[in-house]
Amino acid sequence: MSTFVAHKLINLMLDSLITSKTRLKLLIKFFVSASNQGHLRGLAEEFQESTNSIRKELNQLSEAGYLEKRTEKNKILYKANTSHSLFKPLQQLIHTFLGIDDLVDHVLGQAGDIHSVSLIGDYGRGLDSDEIEVLILGVNLNQAYLLLLAAKAGDKLKKTIQLHFQVVGPDLPLVRLYSK
Repeated sequence: MSTFVAHKLINLMLDSLITSKTRLKLLIKFFVSASNQGHLRGLAEEFQESTNSIRKELNQLSEAGYLEKRTEKNKILYKANTSHSLFKPLQQLIHTFLGIDDLVDHVLGQAGDIHSVSLIGDYGRGLDSDEIEVLILGVNLNQAYLLLLAAKAGDKLKKTIQLHFQVVGPDLPLVRLYSK
């Protein structure tokens, strides 16, 4: 089965299983990265939806055990419950839905010996922003290729993508930080 067909089937499956667009947005928000978190009003603003529709979905996802909630400074913060038995399958489904897995496989094949890729800055904290910061750790990185990809992705997303490179290796300490 081609990747295109697989993505179409997953999109159809999610559309039929998750009829609430608000719920799908919340699942993407919290399961694309386990570190993402949010509170009711912030999520309502980010998704440009009413607090009532967001509250309803947050309550249902929390009651089902998919989201954890905690109080911080008079706000209830929500994040994915990483200890839930369906966390990994849901995260994998969301990554496949978004096409992240295929993109990562392709990029890793061209980019050098990448040890890790992390979102930092606002996106790393789960906040939408005009700038996406990415930290790439590895050896023999094809920085020109990665910068070209970042520029193309930034144009499509209408965001600035800032890459930070750091050389690491099995016997090497963190050597130096490059930023383009």
